Amino acid sequence: MAHAKTGTSLPVPNVQALAQTWNGSGEQVPERYVRTEEVSAKEVVAGCAIPVVDLSRLLDPRSFEEELANLGSACQHWGFFQLINHGVPDEAIQDVRRDIAEFFKLPLEAKKVYAQVPESGLEGYGQAFVVSETQKLDWSDMIYLMVRPAESRDMRFWPAQPPSFRSSVDRYSAEAANVVSCLLRFMAVEMGVEPERLLEMFGGLPQAMRVSYYPSCMRAGEVLGLSPHTDACGLTLLLHVNDVQGLQVRRDDGRWLAVDPLDGAFLVNVGDILEILSNGRYRSVEHRAVVHPDKERISAAMFHQPCRDTTVGPLPELVKDGGVARYKSVSHADFMKRFFSKKLDGRRNHLDYYKI
Repeated sequence: MAHAKTGTSLPVPNVQALAQTWNGSGEQVPERYVRTEEVSAKEVVAGCAIPVVDLSRLLDPRSFEEELANLGSACQHWGFFQLINHGVPDEAIQDVRRDIAEFFKLPLEAKKVYAQVPESGLEGYGQAFVVSETQKLDWSDMIYLMVRPAESRDMRFWPAQPPSFRSSVDRYSAEAANVVSCLLRFMAVEMGVEPERLLEMFGGLPQAMRVSYYPSCMRAGEVLGLSPHTDACGLTLLLHVNDVQGLQVRRDDGRWLAVDPLDGAFLVNVGDILEILSNGRYRSVEHRAVVHPDKERISAAMFHQPCRDTTVGPLPELVKDGGVARYKSVSHADFMKRFFSKKLDGRRNHLDYYKI
């Protein structure tokens, strides 16, 4: 996800409030949330050990080459990895976790102060990708914020409660940008282009943050927290706000693998734009979120985008000397318009559209 003003979403009921009244009532799940066939369509493998990348080893000349190969393998074969020893202070992480959790504890009317408004697209508290009155809905609420550059922020949507929310998100976003800057340099080297090549395209590292709240659901096997999708960005850094897991990654055989995050690690995934820039060397992989029968789950995804005037297409260096471009080139603005015009529906509605 990215520039929120590109898209809009129809208003739907607040799921947190719905869950509070529905859970334990003995009634059936409201029909628009029933996703039984999708949830149970493919086998789910528990306790998935996705690759682990150690940023401190990438920064150490003695282990750089070995860890760079590890990073490349993770991006090529998985599209996901857990990043350890990333250098973000524990205090910055704990502060943003605390304030996000406190925001969702506010009464509904207090959260609605920051509700989305049509002229501002997805920014604010509400939902995303609701494009019809009949489509199935996700069992989750969100708050979506443009974070970087600072002048892109619309402070109408930035919670003033808890009082430290704005400062903790600001600090955390700066730390996340530093991590992604390092990763983009290493990824450029691994691709065989100049170290600063990707950073030039991601100048200033535009960021958007989606914080997702997944209420518990006693019939968790009948609902989806977040529909299968790929991320229309360069890189995503996912922070688990609490210790309830729900992320699942789709493998080539169609199975869903349940990710068990490491304590203190970020989950990093390749987005659609990086797959295209790499001419398919790196993979943007489908993922989804499921819900827990009796525990809430909260996560915060930080999406990192290229500059608005960037052309999204295979890097010329990767298709010279007879190389074949595997994707069309398109302006970033048009890329995002198409993304936000569709409901989340796996890869076919977006990324695969650009394949040649």
